[in-house]
Amino acid sequence: MKNLYIVVLCGILWSCNTNNPEKKESKPNVIVILIDDAGYADFGFMGCKDLETPNIDKLAKSGVVFADAHVSATVCAPSRAGLITGKYQQRFGFEANDTGDKASGDLGLSDDVVTIADVFKENGYKTMALGKWHLGKEESDLPNNRGFDEFYGFEVGSRSYFQIENPKKSIMLQHNGKRVKFDGYLTDVLGDQSVKYIEDNKDNPFFMYLAYNAVHTPMEAKKEDLEKYKNHPRQYLAAMTWSLDENVGKLQAKLKELGIADNTLIYFLSDNGGAANNTSSGGPLKGWKGNKFEGGHRVPFVVSWPAQFKGGQTFSGLSSSLDIFTTSIAAANITKKEDLILDGVNLLPYLKGEKTGDPHAHLFWRKLEEAGARIGDYKMVRLQDYGATLYNVENDLGEMNDLQNSNKEEFYQLDTALKNWESQMMEPLWGEPRDWMDVTHHIHQRLMENKEVLYSDPAKMKKVLSKENKR
Repeated sequence: MKNLYIVVLCGILWSCNTNNPEKKESKPNVIVILIDDAGYADFGFMGCKDLETPNIDKLAKSGVVFADAHVSATVCAPSRAGLITGKYQQRFGFEANDTGDKASGDLGLSDDVVTIADVFKENGYKTMALGKWHLGKEESDLPNNRGFDEFYGFEVGSRSYFQIENPKKSIMLQHNGKRVKFDGYLTDVLGDQSVKYIEDNKDNPFFMYLAYNAVHTPMEAKKEDLEKYKNHPRQYLAAMTWSLDENVGKLQAKLKELGIADNTLIYFLSDNGGAANNTSSGGPLKGWKGNKFEGGHRVPFVVSWPAQFKGGQTFSGLSSSLDIFTTSIAAANITKKEDLILDGVNLLPYLKGEKTGDPHAHLFWRKLEEAGARIGDYKMVRLQDYGATLYNVENDLGEMNDLQNSNKEEFYQLDTALKNWESQMMEPLWGEPRDWMDVTHHIHQRLMENKEVLYSDPAKMKKVLSKENKR
């Protein structure tokens, strides 16, 4: 009888122990892979034929591809501010990249703004930021003071992919404020570090913000990758994309090796559209980084969580990078505090097939003198001191046919909605250099008129204007 009691007791203890992993697994790991200045059409899962992205395509196959996904800004810093706070960055005056004028102060997140890392950290998650930050260089703005336990990356918007001798603090690779000297290629270094963090935190839920600077300029790649693509018309972009893909593959392999891949929620997206200076391709989209046409803010976007929804699907509803915050805390069963304003939507019901249609009834964009609005299939682009255009992006994805004269009701609806939204936002706390604003104005006007853009940066603008003045 005594032996029977021992056997039963052992069985109960074994049952309790086997339930523990299930409780631990009920909290998913969350990883945001944010890449930089990538073209909408530059991945295999988006139809690209000349750039190789097998691992990223594998990730897309394991999840859902969003066909009508957008970021909240068309340039790096405000886009990241929107993603990491889950709200329109205009709510706290973070509307543009900085002026570049030290006297005007550096850009940065408002001290009272809550980040996604703040919320996860408060709820027992290990939090880590890797790669590009670009959300301020003041001590109060840095990742370790914005909810992240670990920061392994650099503060500013761009830097060399190779070691820099005697770098300034803002461009040096650092770990929690201390300089890291590295050998090799920065994309590999960040990829290796992402694998290390996963290994170190495999037994606890973690939130990882993995912000690669690839494929932002400078266009630099490893010799062996350049050799691999030596006859490629987009040699440097192909080589940089290949390296990025290899490192996404490292992360996937580590998650699988540790048995935590199924219960890891992964987002993959670009911070804005492809840039004019990195040979990226927007495919059928008009425009590029920095302007309010689809090529500036519609991005490749994948969400994967094998334990909760099946892969190999495409979702066509109107969605945003703002949704990452709201969706992630819902996945982790974290209750949103009443005073936390979020503009994102919980995408899980759409991913699980419980809801259909558009998660967002409308989306808005603004950077200083340019703005855009979307309601349903209709999109308006507005340029200060010039006017506005209206498109049906379902029928005219390339935004070539201005409908404002024939669709006055839709135009009025969008114009009114944009003005109402603006009335709820702050005025921008800083601007951008006037020469860049003049370039951006030129690009918008020419695109609105369906004309060739004559220059895309201040240096080219000076050359063109100089030639015109000599005539």
